[in-house]
Amino acid sequence: MSDVLSPGLPRVLGAVALGGIIGSLARYGLATAIPHPEGGFPWATFITNVVGCLAIGVLFARLTPQSHPLLRPFLGTGILGGFTTFSTYAVDTEKLLHSQMHVHPLVAFAYFFGTVATALLAATLGEWLGRRR
Repeated sequence: MSDVLSPGLPRVLGAVALGGIIGSLARYGLATAIPHPEGGFPWATFITNVVGCLAIGVLFARLTPQSHPLLRPFLGTGILGGFTTFSTYAVDTEKLLHSQMHVHPLVAFAYFFGTVATALLAATLGEWLGRRR
């Protein structure tokens, strides 16, 4: 078994875990600061995913092969992976579609497709910003 595991794996896992704690706490803080009622537009999740995708674009454009080897796992997989929450986005979409508040399905579909489109644009913009000197 030790032949399979890289000697640096515990450091990488530690970096991802520490970053994940930080990112998840930041996401929780944002969700607490911007709550939404049942049937309301989930702004906190939307903002989290868009800002996280922007940051991912910047980060991966700025990291080079000369960057510290733990930066990508700590910042990308850990912090930004813990911060963004596309699973909550999926659950929020389902809740909007089946809300007792009779949210119009167009709101759910706007949230569903709008999040994906905006997150992709944010990642692209982040990469562009990250490549600028």
